[in-house]
Amino acid sequence: MTYEYDLRVLPQVAANEQSLRQYIAEEKGIDVRTITHLRILRRSIDARQRTIYVNLKVRVYVNEMPEDNAYRQTDYLDVSGRPQVIVVGEGPGGLFASLKLIELGFRPVVLERGKDVHERKKDLSMITKTQQVDGESNYCFGEGGAGAYSDGKLYTRSKKRGDIEKILNVFCQHGASTNILADAHPHIGTDKLPRVIENMRNTILRCGGEVHFQTKMTRLLLEGDTVVGVEAVTNSQLSTSNTQLTFRGPVILATGHSARDVYRYLADAKIEIEAKGIAVGVRLEHPSMLIDQIQYHNKQGRGKYLPAAEYSFVTQVDGRGVYSFCMCPGGFVIPAATDKEQIVVNGMSPSNRGGQWSNSGMVVEVRAEDIQGTDVLRVMAFQQQLEHDCWQQGNRKQTAPAQRMADFVNKRLSYDLPKSSYAPGLISSPLHFWMPEIITKRLQEGFKYFGKHAHGFLTNEAVMIGVETRTSSPVRIIRDKETLMHIRVKGLFPCGEGAGYAGGIVSAGVDGERCAEMCAEYMKKGA
Repeated sequence: MTYEYDLRVLPQVAANEQSLRQYIAEEKGIDVRTITHLRILRRSIDARQRTIYVNLKVRVYVNEMPEDNAYRQTDYLDVSGRPQVIVVGEGPGGLFASLKLIELGFRPVVLERGKDVHERKKDLSMITKTQQVDGESNYCFGEGGAGAYSDGKLYTRSKKRGDIEKILNVFCQHGASTNILADAHPHIGTDKLPRVIENMRNTILRCGGEVHFQTKMTRLLLEGDTVVGVEAVTNSQLSTSNTQLTFRGPVILATGHSARDVYRYLADAKIEIEAKGIAVGVRLEHPSMLIDQIQYHNKQGRGKYLPAAEYSFVTQVDGRGVYSFCMCPGGFVIPAATDKEQIVVNGMSPSNRGGQWSNSGMVVEVRAEDIQGTDVLRVMAFQQQLEHDCWQQGNRKQTAPAQRMADFVNKRLSYDLPKSSYAPGLISSPLHFWMPEIITKRLQEGFKYFGKHAHGFLTNEAVMIGVETRTSSPVRIIRDKETLMHIRVKGLFPCGEGAGYAGGIVSAGVDGERCAEMCAEYMKKGA
């Protein structure tokens, strides 16, 4: 027999399966010897009071074992010889679009401008060693997209857009821990996500699809108002030859939020796009022990049984949102630029979240109307200018300008800086002076507000690292709400974060599946 129970237990009970079995047996009057298996269906931490509890939904198997996997499996069949679809980009949007195409009987041909997930890792390590960024292989470009080496958090608020559980189950099918199906804020970890991504790619190849690395789309092939394919070059050709590669089929465009050359191409080609608001700010890094003490109301921190603490802050200042973004407990701050003469920072965490620092983006809402002009690329230009200014402040290297948090609020120069996880190094800089006032003034007021609600949060033990700008796409590629096809160009399906329709791994995956479904409908109609 099976039973499901909602439980509220102490962390030491939740952390150990045998303790949990004993607790259930005593609370529910079950002989512990008959409990053959437990499956955690939901798990969250309630840290609102000084006594911390873990909320669980548990399925208890008595005198029987589960007949199914902990995850829902999807069947992927051979699509060799089937009609093909060109998928530009192998981030989460492109990966899930490709897998969904296979489900639907179509053959994905994936073009990825960067390298595979393992070769890409070598280029990431070189950023710290050489202070140089490879423009085609970095923390944003390459297999897995921006999420592959920036944490692997799977939390999303986009509950109405599609089957979020399906996305999580596909990750499990390809090697992710089934914990992500239960946790309130699921997280794979930057140390484990690359292997999962590689497994997803291998599924595409095994089923007859194609994946082309270091292959960059240069333009869409148009016949009248219909996209019939793309032209591309391999990276080795970019500086030595104009030879074009041609791939034919309708196009799912899933290039990610940093493919600025694609936005410029679309604008020049008069393919309708519009400026979109973003959020801009800094990475804020505290000692993880301090965040644990604040969030768990305990001078001893998280102790033996609790994970590194998370936080989420939001307020309004002068009509714009100020909020934490992509919080990384026990994590690292990383250099996420995609070209020379720019500094961009992001955060990531390994699966155990065991680092001595915790960081989060602290950002301010910037709307398209906040930037002067009518150019559809004006928000992108604002991004670029801020990243270039940051690079100049950082001694024209990947050394990031930084300031202690309380010094920033009080408009003081930080004469020294605390130790940091940011490997390329920090340099003291008056962020309050050179960053735009529409950002700094709101951040200062936001930090004061957060400090009042979390005693100890506003402190000079925390360091602000500039700049966080790649929170989302600065452009939206306009598409029809029903068909998800571009409003004017048939056969073009703008997808995911890069198209302005997602914000994070899961929502990009959901949007990828939806675009694949609409593309399949388009092809079935014989258009």
